[in-house]
Amino acid sequence: MTESQTFPSFDQLLKREGRLSGTSWGLFPESERGTPSFITPAAILAARSSIRTGSVFGLDYPANAFDPGMSLKRSAPRHTIYSSHPAHRDDYLDGYYLQGSTQIDGLRHRRADDVGFYNGTADGRITEGTTDLGIQEWAEHPITGRGVLVDLEGYRNSSGEPIDHADGETLTLDLVQAAIKAQSLTTRPGDILMLHTGWCEWFLNLDPEEKQRIRQSRKASGLAQSEEFVAWAWDSRFALAAADNFAFECLPAVPESPYRSTAPNDHGMMHQQLLAKLGLPLGELWKLAPLARHMRTTGSWDAFISIKPLNVTGATGSPANATAIV
Repeated sequence: MTESQTFPSFDQLLKREGRLSGTSWGLFPESERGTPSFITPAAILAARSSIRTGSVFGLDYPANAFDPGMSLKRSAPRHTIYSSHPAHRDDYLDGYYLQGSTQIDGLRHRRADDVGFYNGTADGRITEGTTDLGIQEWAEHPITGRGVLVDLEGYRNSSGEPIDHADGETLTLDLVQAAIKAQSLTTRPGDILMLHTGWCEWFLNLDPEEKQRIRQSRKASGLAQSEEFVAWAWDSRFALAAADNFAFECLPAVPESPYRSTAPNDHGMMHQQLLAKLGLPLGELWKLAPLARHMRTTGSWDAFISIKPLNVTGATGSPANATAIV
């Protein structure tokens, strides 16, 4: 993307005609890259100023951390080490779900029920071995730039009202914006948004029986579905939005979700709007708590972030392989 390129507001996106309404289809020079296109070379260079202490944080949990996790289908991979002779060791994974732990959702992860895959990509192109909308785009050209951490857990704890993860509390845009204001945080176009809710640490500290109970409840705290959040994410020009919870959004979707009619297969979730219509990649189950604790001590809430998914042609998602340098 050129430094001078401008984009329509979300309200203007809604006024696009036909299937283009509410989408970013066709607006980016690299058509399959999506909103990571908001990160310009100048933005990457400016992100160097976010490195103040030289501390480095890996933002991925182990591949088998969520065993059991919230997913009813994704199980932990089985790791096997073998040897062909006494001086040799090799290994492989069986049953490795690429979105089973810390992950980034690719643009072929969700199809919009009403208009299809991002950029109108034909359904038949979304299969093994094809490149259309595949995660390899972000592996070959990694997503790097300034990341901003919004400490929702810290903000709520400071007011004596911890987030109720056991009940799957819905987290509103008003809460996100209030935390941003409390942190004196200013976002910039091309930022990588990271929302720290505390859910992952809370869930991983439960005993196995309680994890199973939460899993069966199908309740998980996360962002409340709203057009206001989608509009804010687009108008803020975020390159990627990630959180340390199961689905980024709350489960189940709020009864008043505006996407219940357009996303019936997702029961009103925003995933279709964000991924298939805006081209905004989502991060889930990120390991943000250690980074948040460090940032509380420094009072600085931005970092240089590098995200390099696995280079699997046509994958729908991948481990995030995310690193923060602060």
